[in-house]
Amino acid sequence: MGADTDQLRAILEVKLKLDDRKPVSFGKQAKQKKNRRFSSGLAMFISFFTGLIYIFPLAFIPDRVLSLSVFFTMFLFLLTFTLITDFSNVLIDTRDKYIVLLRPVNDQTLFLSRMLHIFIYLFRIVLPMSLPAWITLGIIDGWRAAVWFPFPLLLLVFTTLFLVMGVYLLMLRLASAERFKDILGYFQLKDFLWTRYFPSYWLASTWSWIHPHSVPPGSLYFSVLAVLLPVICLWVTVRWLAPQFAARLGGLDASEGNEHSAKASQQQVKGSNWMLRLATGLNHRPEAQAGFMMAWLQTARSRAFKMKIYPMFAYVPIYFVYLMTMDKLPLKEVYAGLRDTSKHLVLLYMSCVVVASALSLVNISEQYKAAWIYYAVPLSTPGAIMAGAFKAMWVKYFLPFFAVISVFVLVIWGLPAIVDILLALTNVTLFAIFIARISGRKLPFSQIDQMNSGGSRFLRGLVMLAIPGTLGVGHYLALHMVWLKLLYLVLSAIMVWLVWDSYANTKWADMKKEELA
Repeated sequence: MGADTDQLRAILEVKLKLDDRKPVSFGKQAKQKKNRRFSSGLAMFISFFTGLIYIFPLAFIPDRVLSLSVFFTMFLFLLTFTLITDFSNVLIDTRDKYIVLLRPVNDQTLFLSRMLHIFIYLFRIVLPMSLPAWITLGIIDGWRAAVWFPFPLLLLVFTTLFLVMGVYLLMLRLASAERFKDILGYFQLKDFLWTRYFPSYWLASTWSWIHPHSVPPGSLYFSVLAVLLPVICLWVTVRWLAPQFAARLGGLDASEGNEHSAKASQQQVKGSNWMLRLATGLNHRPEAQAGFMMAWLQTARSRAFKMKIYPMFAYVPIYFVYLMTMDKLPLKEVYAGLRDTSKHLVLLYMSCVVVASALSLVNISEQYKAAWIYYAVPLSTPGAIMAGAFKAMWVKYFLPFFAVISVFVLVIWGLPAIVDILLALTNVTLFAIFIARISGRKLPFSQIDQMNSGGSRFLRGLVMLAIPGTLGVGHYLALHMVWLKLLYLVLSAIMVWLVWDSYANTKWADMKKEELA
């Protein structure tokens, strides 16, 4: 492919060594880091149990091609989101130019080093996650299925890898860096015939190689596409999109420096006026106003923040549609019967993913050393700044998203769902403040991202999601009793005020206690 194998091996070895030296602890100092092998094993362990969820289509859908199509679709979404949320910074990392680009390294070598780096990470996630399905197919369909399964799975990994990277590189070549945004696919299992045009169906059609008489007509032709697609993607990506890749990376920093052009400045002036009105209207203390404006502006300027937060908006609708289609009924029937169900509670409480992600990311910055300014000013209660940043994230990212969901709920479930919307809004806000109080008492943009990209973040997410799940169960138990929901709403609002008061009045001594703990 035109890459220098010696250089490729040297670059990849350094990248993997740097990964091994990343601390595992949550926000602790580098001197307190633990053995990374433990975190890798934990990530694989969690991936294995995640894979247990994905065996249900294989176990309960008799049509093997359809069940495999559903399985590979779920896997495709998971890998796509994982690449976008965890490894987007690897693909467009501009720090390479300080060392690698000063050496005679061509574009193909640089690009393939990034691709292989991501592929090794994916291997640690994909292998344990696919193991339950692998065992299930071997038990149900025999040894031939077990021997066949790794082949389409490997094709799926390559297909996902090259498609995501191809889109990134295409956007880098066609669009300016400040307009670069993640583009997510949106999949709805509407009709079995429609799925034939999706790559996951092509992968499932390779089942015809071992059971040619138990698959729909034409499956053999689609299975050929499963093999050709990764090859074509690889050739197009390396030969057409990778050239001038290094030059494009070098231009990213320049484009960031030119964000404050004349047009951008005018837009920022208009946005700043609106932001100032919100900051002064929602915060009485000047420290809180400063924290609000700092979080609002920094998240608008940080490309890394946007690339991590925007994919979270797609999680909720995609998984909700997936839950709707689990009954194997036509989408029209599912949509018509939604009003008689309580699935709007699931949709409302799933919105906690957005606010939790925004709060976890607002404390992280590559320029974390600039946080010395917090300690240089006469600030008695740093909680005021943290409270202002919390409000900025809540208003800027969570509230508009929740408003869109609320409109959908009102259209389907009608005006009686207003109480449910208010109660869910209060409970999710309580969850967000509680998480910020017990684990996020950090000043905005003052921490370096020291969490490993796999198991630890996923495990922490599971623990965090257990809280809104508990609140949602209480909401469900009171679903048909309006008076009980109103009582629940009042109690939840009181808890919001109590936890918020404790969080907003955090003192330096409280933060030092958490650091020692």
